[in-house]
Amino acid sequence: MAEAASVARAPAKVNLTLVVRRRREDGYHDLESLVVFARCGDELRFAPGGEGFRLAMRGRTAAAAGPDSDNLVLRAARALAATAPVPGGTFTLVKRLPVAAGLGGGSSDAAAALRLLARVGGLAPDDDRVLAAARATGSDVPVCLDPRPRFMRGTGHDLGPPLSLPRLPALLVNPGVAVSTPAVFRALGLAAGTEREGDPATVLEAGPAAPRAGLLSLIAASRNELEAPAVALAPEVATALAALRADPGCLFARMSGSGATVFGLFDTCRAAARAGKVIAAAHPGWWVKPTMLG
Repeated sequence: MAEAASVARAPAKVNLTLVVRRRREDGYHDLESLVVFARCGDELRFAPGGEGFRLAMRGRTAAAAGPDSDNLVLRAARALAATAPVPGGTFTLVKRLPVAAGLGGGSSDAAAALRLLARVGGLAPDDDRVLAAARATGSDVPVCLDPRPRFMRGTGHDLGPPLSLPRLPALLVNPGVAVSTPAVFRALGLAAGTEREGDPATVLEAGPAAPRAGLLSLIAASRNELEAPAVALAPEVATALAALRADPGCLFARMSGSGATVFGLFDTCRAAARAGKVIAAAHPGWWVKPTMLG
């Protein structure tokens, strides 16, 4: 198998905005979120051979990823194999992203597995069976299949068109705490049937690519409605946000997803890296990563 078909990146997903539009009668929440992807992330390899699927994990955060049998990589692979002629084999996952961190690490890993299996199985990237397996695996997996900026809506399965956005130098910071997504939604406390206003940043879908200043204004005018309940559950999130906002080069800071990772946006990669050194020195137990979003 060619090297290009055996390795896939699993980039971190960052929610620049996250609006909870409504709580449905079935208990699920409909979201509207502007999603971008970072240059940093996990790496997944696949070696065909044998029946079924196996998973080996290594890397800095592998121990926190939970048992192999419950990993989303295997769930996604088995979901696709149930409907499409793909070979069995061994996945090797190099974990670099923090776990339960609001970066969609597990979902991005699962999407990478589906891309790899589609390649070796001769399936088109947009094959309905690939998308169905993504939807069956998790709400964030479909948006990670084709990791480009776009809006995701509903429970994550309704995807907008890819957007042409300016690159954003950024610093990702995780204060070393795991935040439970169900617990954050419970703390949000929306009653069933509650409706909320949409994301003002959706104007990006109707017009030409926004310049960086315009994009920052739209992001700032929007919100992440899970930030406040996450802070209530894990005050360390507020501490991380304060550390970013205290840096003179930080243009904007917000939490990603349901936390606990926060992001800061900067004018340049150098400014983001400098801020990262300062924060890492002050908080040696935190995960701190300068990157580019887009």
